[in-house]
Amino acid sequence: MAEPFQIAVPDEVIDDLNRRLDATRWPQSLEGAGWDYGADTAYIAELCRYWRYNYDWRAHEAALNELPHFTHRIDGLDIHFVHAEGRGPDPMPLVITHGWPSCFWEMHKVVGPLSDPGAFGGDPADAFSVVAPSLPGYGFSSPPAQPGMSSARVADLWSELMAELGYERFGAQGGDWGSAVSAALGAMHSDRMVGIHLNMVAPPIDEATLTADQQQWWEGVKQYRDREWGYVHLQRTKPQTAAVGLTDSPAGLAAWIIEKWWRWSDIDGPGGRDLTRRYTLDELCTLLTIYWVTATIGPSMRMYYESFGAGSAFNQPPRISVPTGVAVFNEKNRPPRELAEPYYNITRWTEVDDGGHFPALENPEKLVEEVREFFRPLR
Repeated sequence: MAEPFQIAVPDEVIDDLNRRLDATRWPQSLEGAGWDYGADTAYIAELCRYWRYNYDWRAHEAALNELPHFTHRIDGLDIHFVHAEGRGPDPMPLVITHGWPSCFWEMHKVVGPLSDPGAFGGDPADAFSVVAPSLPGYGFSSPPAQPGMSSARVADLWSELMAELGYERFGAQGGDWGSAVSAALGAMHSDRMVGIHLNMVAPPIDEATLTADQQQWWEGVKQYRDREWGYVHLQRTKPQTAAVGLTDSPAGLAAWIIEKWWRWSDIDGPGGRDLTRRYTLDELCTLLTIYWVTATIGPSMRMYYESFGAGSAFNQPPRISVPTGVAVFNEKNRPPRELAEPYYNITRWTEVDDGGHFPALENPEKLVEEVREFFRPLR
């Protein structure tokens, strides 16, 4: 049975975080290197100073607790989730799943508009009963103690969670790992799915079949991955090595996470890239604090090993037959629609140039609009 849950971080955990921030030993960096070699040390140092002296976790903890939190035990794991019951004539159940390096909190700006559209200027007929879980080993969900927690395994857990909540048929939405989990729900639990909505798709690529334009796109993707996917190789092969340092050092944790938010967010503008075009420092520190107080950076990285590592069983199914909506935002891996068509039953495809890898925070209004538009004819 689902149990109400409240976030309550002990004072000694916050005190220990502050001591560690005060004792940070910063690395030498090259003059003018910025983000070229990875995280910008000067930027991370300034963010950590803000985290230590200006950020008020208790205020944000209280704000987080305004969401309806619950936990449910499945297969020995306590799965944390937000459950906002829909306010409308016939709310559709919808499970929305975050990715890495993120957590359930990424969804906090869309939970209200999706579950209670009338309160946000929308049509109550578009209401969803929103379930926003924390992936196992992320945030306030238990870390798996045994191998095998791939995105496909998470889909099985979500199917059981939704059944426990009384939702026999439901929709799914997600990006990053949330996209993989939603796709797995569509492939493995199609009899229960109304449809799936993805804000990231990564179909298999057969270079021999690509047109000239597609080949040009694919070469760009390969170059991008060669520059930027070192983290994928580490996390799919030796995640536990990095976990030792990142679990021990809040500054190290900040560098590992924020470098990805800096690279993947749609933050270009006059003067270069600036995270504050999309997020406040408090928002970034809330994300970091959730990872820190739960000590979940290590378990979160292991999903790469389980899904992409040697012996993993991560495979794109031949075709997902359930209705599929796609809203691809402004990020490097965005494929042409025709390359995704063979693998999904795409009934809505939208390319959005405002917002990047984290649209629930970067452009929540557009993400909400796309989810509503996709599911409306499926109600």
